[in-house]
Amino acid sequence: MNCKNTLRILAASLLFPASLLASPGPETEALYQQHCASCHGSDRLGGMGPALLPENLSRLKKPEAETTIRSGRPATQMPAFADVLGSESITALADYIYRPPASPATWGQAEIHDSHLLPHPQGTLPDEPVYEADMMNLFLVVEIGDHHVTLLDGDRMEPIHRFPSRYALHGGPKYSPDGRYVYFGSRDGWITKYDLYNLKVVAEVRAGINMRNIAVSADGKYVMAANYLPHTLVLFEATNLELMDIIPVENDAGDSSRGSAVYAAPPRDSFIAALKDIPEAWEITVRDGEASIRRMQIDTLLDDFFFDPGYKHVIGAARDGKRGYVINLDTGNTVAKLPLPGMPHLGSGITWEYQGTRVMATPHFRTGAVSIIDMDNWEVIKTLETQGPGFFMRSHENSRYAWVDVFFGPNKDKVHVIDKQTLKIVKTLQPAPGKVAAHVEFDRYGEKLLLSIWDKDGAVIVYDADTLEEEKRIPMNKPSGKYNVWNKINYEEGTSH
Repeated sequence: MNCKNTLRILAASLLFPASLLASPGPETEALYQQHCASCHGSDRLGGMGPALLPENLSRLKKPEAETTIRSGRPATQMPAFADVLGSESITALADYIYRPPASPATWGQAEIHDSHLLPHPQGTLPDEPVYEADMMNLFLVVEIGDHHVTLLDGDRMEPIHRFPSRYALHGGPKYSPDGRYVYFGSRDGWITKYDLYNLKVVAEVRAGINMRNIAVSADGKYVMAANYLPHTLVLFEATNLELMDIIPVENDAGDSSRGSAVYAAPPRDSFIAALKDIPEAWEITVRDGEASIRRMQIDTLLDDFFFDPGYKHVIGAARDGKRGYVINLDTGNTVAKLPLPGMPHLGSGITWEYQGTRVMATPHFRTGAVSIIDMDNWEVIKTLETQGPGFFMRSHENSRYAWVDVFFGPNKDKVHVIDKQTLKIVKTLQPAPGKVAAHVEFDRYGEKLLLSIWDKDGAVIVYDADTLEEEKRIPMNKPSGKYNVWNKINYEEGTSH
């Protein structure tokens, strides 16, 4: 590691944002240290169990946390404390873990190095798969119900292997360019490199305390993580996840920001980073282990990004949930503003050819609509009314249909099928009444697709992509995302990147 990177890493170690509140009583602190610290860390930064800090618990309401302390969490190592602790003690512990720490925490060079694990370093395992399958038509299904991942044969639509994951995977797994390795990122900051040939973990490292997502460079040499806590981007060498650089996320004035997300931009041989609290987007280029940053100024804060197929433009959703900004990545200039009321989920956008032009389509978080945009003149050409706000949208180059779920609201068990040439909803499915149906992913050929039923007693449903007929159901524990190797490494136009 060169001197420049070392100085940058040491500086970034000091950037963890501190928010101080009154400390809880010593009795609650003692309860935590006695019953929780062995798994969650004496400083609540996590260990075998997840970090217990307000930012990491943002999706868990306090009453649900009390229930978890009282009753445990099935299929995990979280025990029940109802027979050990009284109701008042359980409530006090729940209050305690939702308080910011009394002193600033750090996660820098030393902590990252100490977390580094090498169960099977790359180069020590055989170079042939231990099973027979089309390695380009594999799916990974993330089961959030009990924090496992299922490897699925995309030809036979049958599970090959199931293995435990880190707590709360987020941002979707990323594959190496040859499809052999997959990298997972967890909200707790863990990056796991997994060998799909040998079904074993190669390396792990904890990049931060609260991580948003990871990206793998187009050449497969680097992995970058974007953190909420601390405010850093962290660069790793991809082979065995060795730390290369920690980049403080701050502007020229020294204002600090959470890293909202990081993406690989293959045609540009770079990474693009979205910032949560500073009106900038960054392009990061790595040469000979050196990361250089190009800052693009934006006149608003952006929450989500979508890229055109050539990575010439990035489309960001304004924080006010009403507009999208189109930014030319070569000049850094905003070239268009799109009327997109209802907070578009641009990270789930897709594109296709329509009447001689390329269009993009995106669902919305806050309104029942899909916006379809002409990417030549950046105009909204149609807004489809759906039965509620959606989250995921998918298609495939070889399919005439696009699928969008109704993730929020009373119709969360519905899924719409859109004809990409008529721009009309041609079918609405309700595969499991009362249960959330979401996140379609096609096989490599666009002939079959998978749909998740997000329930503890859920399933992945296999559909014929042409007839739209259900073929089979594979029982799973709250399956969320499904990721096809071919589609992800080839940036298939119907799959989010």
